[in-house]
Amino acid sequence: MPKRKFHFVMIKPSHYDEDGYVIQFYRSAMPSNTLATIYGLAEACRDRRVLGDDVEIAFTAIDETNRPVRVDRIVRQIRADGGMGLIGLIGVQTNQYPRALDLARRFREAGLQVCIGGFHVSGCLAMLPGVTPELQEALDMGVSLFSGEAEGRLDIVLQDAFRGEMRPVYDYMNDLPALQNAPRPFLNIEAVKRTGGAQASFDAGRGCPYLCSFCTIINVQGRTSRHRSADDVVDIIKANLDQGIVRFFITDDNFARNSSWEPILDALIAFRERDGRKFNLTLQVDTACHRLPGFIEKAAQAGCKRVFIGLENINPESLKGAQKGQNQIVEYRQMLQAWRAQRVITTAGYILGFPGDTPETIRRDIEIIKRELPIDILEFFYLTPLPGSADHKALLEKGVEMDPDLNKYDLNNICTAHDTMTREDWQRAYRLAWDTYFSEDHCETLLRRARADGLPLGKIVGTMTWFYGSVLYEGVHPLESGFFRRKSRTDRRPGFPVESPLVFYPKYGWELVSKTYKTLRMFYRYRAIRKRLEADESTLDYTDASLTPVTDAELAEMDLYRATDAARQAAARAQRKSARRQEAVAAKA
Repeated sequence: MPKRKFHFVMIKPSHYDEDGYVIQFYRSAMPSNTLATIYGLAEACRDRRVLGDDVEIAFTAIDETNRPVRVDRIVRQIRADGGMGLIGLIGVQTNQYPRALDLARRFREAGLQVCIGGFHVSGCLAMLPGVTPELQEALDMGVSLFSGEAEGRLDIVLQDAFRGEMRPVYDYMNDLPALQNAPRPFLNIEAVKRTGGAQASFDAGRGCPYLCSFCTIINVQGRTSRHRSADDVVDIIKANLDQGIVRFFITDDNFARNSSWEPILDALIAFRERDGRKFNLTLQVDTACHRLPGFIEKAAQAGCKRVFIGLENINPESLKGAQKGQNQIVEYRQMLQAWRAQRVITTAGYILGFPGDTPETIRRDIEIIKRELPIDILEFFYLTPLPGSADHKALLEKGVEMDPDLNKYDLNNICTAHDTMTREDWQRAYRLAWDTYFSEDHCETLLRRARADGLPLGKIVGTMTWFYGSVLYEGVHPLESGFFRRKSRTDRRPGFPVESPLVFYPKYGWELVSKTYKTLRMFYRYRAIRKRLEADESTLDYTDASLTPVTDAELAEMDLYRATDAARQAAARAQRKSARRQEAVAAKA
């Protein structure tokens, strides 16, 4: 007997730009861990035949940041195979929710079942009373909502969809699953190649113990570390290596707080040494990671070539207000130099819009960072009250106005008023931050430091071009950017008119040409600096304030510790602590 076919279409939606076009590139910058996770779970469901021996589960994974969603084509395929299927809009963040809802509406109009899951749904249901209007809009269309994580639950959703009995809400927020022995996240090589550098992603663990008020992680994934086993992580790496993928982004919000970080790194080191397999890792860590004995050294041995660090700010008062007390500015230099000693490129996130910020203080602080902190790449974000965060809940309870357009909640737009800055001032400060850090003089300084410390200059040049070019020419944050922008004339946000081909195509063509030219011009300008430095042997001896060894004396000398009252107080506490430590050593002697 021929098997019946059930289609499971997994779509990771993008979101709209200011002109209403989907933000999409021929190659996107960042891989989607959620897509890999759900794809791996779907493979396991197929292999276990959760819909019965006589049913074939056919699944498709689409990352809309690098692949168009052809709604009509998907509908025709499902209908041609008997009409059974489920459209899963997965990993939907707040800024992607309007786009997800627009796609859901089209699929529902074609009579297909749809389910939306991700941080926006989970964060809202976890933190807010009742059902928010945009979630209710989905329910009113007959769209199901999934809250929580899908390990051990995807079977139930697929079985309900197969019977045509989808529940309105699948809520598993109070029952977060263990990750050990869970199906491995996986995407085939064709999907991975749609990202810059063909980089795969997976999470080695979930959850974070900290209480940062702007973060949604702790309210969606919890504060307890849940992790995959070391063998699981090696298996994920090996499966990808076997299909030719050698670059990996471990998406743990804070890998340093993964309670199994050491067994995982030890296993990866052993795997590299035993099998001679080469691969590169990118990790996300906190500013206290250097306190963990051996963490940075083992990360480098395991193949870590780049880290994303939640620096957030250099004003202790701002950090305290955001409940990010774990960030101690007196330790920033020590932590950054520890990574540089292992020849690992550092990228740090920096938030603009804390209560005490002004355009002047922001520029002052960035100039301090440029002089005194050995960061390779700094990226900026607006302080944004993301649904699912404590900040959002607090503003909502106070009745503070927030932008109703969820599409703007991408950390690259202003979504609420600032205490002292006007919207124009805040926007000016944001652009000023990028321009100040990525000034040509400072970009040359970054390359000089990299040359002196043995970091790969080519990688620094590429990253500077990617980050600054994305903001300057594409008008999107680097993490949403990619290579060669795609636009569909007819796929525009509802409310925007479909442009005439005579208007759209010449304009789109000119944008592609001009943006590519400007980006290449930037790249070759940086490249010329790199070539000049590499030809000059004296640059190997370059040093500056940021590269000088950390000493107690700097607490009274560096602007990092003198710019604000809170910074001076932090330095004074560190000096007293150092004095007590020295006294204890002397007493023992």
